[in-house]
Amino acid sequence: MLYGIIISLITLICILLIIVVLLQPGQKEGLSGGLAAGMAGGASMGARRTADLLSKTTAILATLFLSLSVLANFAIDRGGASQSTIQQSGLGGEPIEQSDFTVPSQTESAVPQQEDFQIEN
Repeated sequence: MLYGIIISLITLICILLIIVVLLQPGQKEGLSGGLAAGMAGGASMGARRTADLLSKTTAILATLFLSLSVLANFAIDRGGASQSTIQQSGLGGEPIEQSDFTVPSQTESAVPQQEDFQIEN
């Protein structure tokens, strides 16, 4: 339940973050370039104030995105399992057969045997 809510918030923040980043000015373009001055007659919000607002909004949304992503990791429902599948199979599985390493193996060696050559002078 909590995980679903956090994922929904992350999705909403992602959409807002995309919009805010796309509104940021390029090289004298974007909302703070010519559009903001034309919308309000240049009196209410200047180009610099719009860029500052968009930069702060981007930083806040990015921080929220990162925080919620870390929080979502802890909110995942693990179904009562506190260990990984590998750890569970190692603890509750069959015991591993202990080999006696002092007895030679019955299988053929993968390394070819070298014959001892004597060099005669």
